[in-house]
Amino acid sequence: MPRISPVDWKILIEIFERYGCKYERKKGSHHILSHINAKRAVVIPEYDEVDVEIIKNNMRTVGMNRQEYLDLLQEIK
Repeated sequence: MPRISPVDWKILIEIFERYGCKYERKKGSHHILSHINAKRAVVIPEYDEVDVEIIKNNMRTVGMNRQEYLDLLQEIK
């Protein structure tokens, strides 16, 4: 299975919105999204390459598995 690698913040926002997250607001250089199954907010910083650990933590927050993430990433690219 392919590894998760750092991606641009714009791509991450699109992935999480396609997964069902709703864009809530922007605070400074961080974008805040919500998901119906999440107990806390999904926070995506405006980095050219968002670190893999941030991606995995946000995936865990919304209940997204690796294959779902990679499928959504493939759709966008």
